[in-house]
Amino acid sequence: MKAKYCKHILEFKKPSGTSRGVLKTKETWFIVINDGARQGIGECGILRTLSVDDRPDYEDMLKWVCNNIHLGTTKLWHELKEFPSIQFGVEMAFKSLESDTPFLLFPSLFTQGKEAITINGLIWMGEREFMKEQIINKLDQGFDCIKMKIGAIDFAAELELLSYIRSQFDADTIELRVDANGAFTPESALDKLKSLSAFNLHSIEQPIRQGQHHEMARLCSETPLPIALDEELIGVFDVAHKKQLLKTIQPQYIILKPSLIGGFRGTRQWIEVAESLGIQWWITSALESNVGLNAIVQFTYTLQNSMPQGLGTGGLYTNNIDSPLKVQQGTLLYEQGKEWSTNFLN
Repeated sequence: MKAKYCKHILEFKKPSGTSRGVLKTKETWFIVINDGARQGIGECGILRTLSVDDRPDYEDMLKWVCNNIHLGTTKLWHELKEFPSIQFGVEMAFKSLESDTPFLLFPSLFTQGKEAITINGLIWMGEREFMKEQIINKLDQGFDCIKMKIGAIDFAAELELLSYIRSQFDADTIELRVDANGAFTPESALDKLKSLSAFNLHSIEQPIRQGQHHEMARLCSETPLPIALDEELIGVFDVAHKKQLLKTIQPQYIILKPSLIGGFRGTRQWIEVAESLGIQWWITSALESNVGLNAIVQFTYTLQNSMPQGLGTGGLYTNNIDSPLKVQQGTLLYEQGKEWSTNFLN
């Protein structure tokens, strides 16, 4: 058994705004395992400045993994505790290696093209007119759940955009989620949550910066609007610490990004802890290429969570990997008869 890795730079069709700045490119890494005639492919979807494993020794660790691929997925997963994106890539590559085809990781009615996954439509930060244009496009595309990133433009303008959506569609027609990416201060957050609650929102993700556990716990206990933890989960490795975090903060929801929290195994750990505490959850991709997105989507389907998932980021790039994944009428489908491209491995 041999392994190698390669780097791939994904290029955004349009610069995409977040509370941390504007993204034009996204770096990702692929691990490829060869065992005789069989091949396994995994994606290590690192997000610079956000992933806990954004470290100078990241590529050194990829080399170490390839040199020690004989250890197998379970042993490597434990050795890679501080590198959750590589944990995910290794899990994916071994799951791919076991499959009859490299991209069929979790065979199901979804991969047979018989069922779809409901997803939210993502609205990126930007100038008011750009955000309004995105909202109109998502509604025209048949989405009935929209997630809007907030915190980068004037708050009053963001409230105006939400008011526009609600003037056209009530909460029974369109579910609205917002993601602050930690943009609010602890002092201003509750007042802003009260203002946002006027629009019958489903939830707000990460209203304040992660790491302020007691402030977040206070918000979750006093909020008029359900709060979902996102970045808060990054860098929490041990199950005991996961339990302690959720018991302390007691959020209404958690959002799980396998690339940032240790892949399939790490995601299952968070789900088990959350469900034991009565906390609901959904899964979101983290700007992976279609290779990583495919693994997350197939895994997500097996969990049978009926809430809209955050899995619609595959169309963001000019040089993504051609795949059978297709967004249609607010759902994600696996299009039968369409082949995967493997040119990215050359």
